[in-house]
Amino acid sequence: MADLLPVTRSVAIPRSELSWRFSRSGGPGGQSVNTADSRVELRFDLAGTTALPDHLKARALDRLGSRLIDGAIVVTASEHRSQLQNRRAAEARLVALLAEAVAAPAKARRPTRPSRGKVQARLDAKKRRGQLKQQRRGTEE
Repeated sequence: MADLLPVTRSVAIPRSELSWRFSRSGGPGGQSVNTADSRVELRFDLAGTTALPDHLKARALDRLGSRLIDGAIVVTASEHRSQLQNRRAAEARLVALLAEAVAAPAKARRPTRPSRGKVQARLDAKKRRGQLKQQRRGTEE
């Protein structure tokens, strides 16, 4: 199970299909600012993967179309000081993106109407409120 990255209960991608790139993080540093390659770039070739069933791959490609670079999802992480934490953060972001992309479409909303009794009760309440205001107008003089 260590060589698979679980996305959903039924979908997992092999870690061998992930490619990593490391570089120096921006921002303020300290003594190790110029030596540690803590920024992580994770790349997953969504268009070329065999880990996803065809219908899920098509759904993910459609939903993530604007985010893809040459058919691949690229996720970066540089908020932590250690490379390991940034690797975990990048994996978590990739999993969240893929899980949302392969999720089943939301069920269509079935339009409903208020019952006749509810409509009548609302109109009666409006009428009572209007009558109350009408009574107040007459007593101001």
